[in-house]
Amino acid sequence: MNRRFTNGLRRGPLMIRFEQVVKRFRRQEVLKGIDLSIERGHRVALVGSNGAGKTTLIRCLLGEYTCQGRVRVDGLDPREHREQVLAKVGFVPQLPPPLKMPVGQLITFAAGVCGAEPERMEAMALRLGLDVSRMRRQPFVKLSGGQKQKLLISIALGRDTELLVMDEPAANLDPDARHIFFGLLAERQDTAAMLISSHRLDEVAALVNRVIEMDQGVVVLDDRVADLVDLSSRLRCRLVLTRADEAFGRTVNPWGFRTSDGGRTWEGWVAGPDRLRFLGMLTRYAALLAHISLDEGRPAELAEVRYA
Repeated sequence: MNRRFTNGLRRGPLMIRFEQVVKRFRRQEVLKGIDLSIERGHRVALVGSNGAGKTTLIRCLLGEYTCQGRVRVDGLDPREHREQVLAKVGFVPQLPPPLKMPVGQLITFAAGVCGAEPERMEAMALRLGLDVSRMRRQPFVKLSGGQKQKLLISIALGRDTELLVMDEPAANLDPDARHIFFGLLAERQDTAAMLISSHRLDEVAALVNRVIEMDQGVVVLDDRVADLVDLSSRLRCRLVLTRADEAFGRTVNPWGFRTSDGGRTWEGWVAGPDRLRFLGMLTRYAALLAHISLDEGRPAELAEVRYA
């Protein structure tokens, strides 16, 4: 990825600081002296392989773990001032909790804890395509993976927060829901700091303006990247194959692509921040691809790749 430093961020008061943070589990040192600061307007991709320390760092930030060193959110210790810190944070976990309470009760509870309006969370869910009124009495644990993810995102975004912490937030979302989710993040990008954890950079690269990579408990990369992608943008895509292929059709159908000539030409839309993820998926079919075009709607922005 082409990385460029940018000075165009909207600066605000310091939000998060990690100072020589060390975390051990028995004899294993999981975090090894982390030094980081994150400000409002920063959308940070926290990347690294499983076991790199990403989730442990997040749990220290949320006050779930004790640690050596200092963690501060607007000057507050997340352990000593947990209620005040969590009031600033919207959190979307990677693994949904196994909650048996009904959906309606969960929303009411979550809204009460943070002083938000349940109706705002329900409206956010509806924007993501989840009609809470039809599943109000259904236990959360019985929802599908995508429904759980939409509800957790709705709870996090359906309130005023200064920090969004998201662990693989769009992993279970369909392409249309991902596009809507990116648009919701765009509405917050100037007023909140975002920390988006993922084990794959291509999943989140276009969402962020800073990349922090961890490996074995240390930061091995901290880079500002060009903030060029409109989070709410969509790209018109046209794909031409050398021959029709059923497996290819099954792959692009969930993206909303449709064929006009029996499977050789496919057309559809891709959310702007999803372009790397989409192109990564296409690499599996490189031998079949004769032509790809991605068009943001203006001729000057037409990006085209041809395969011989």
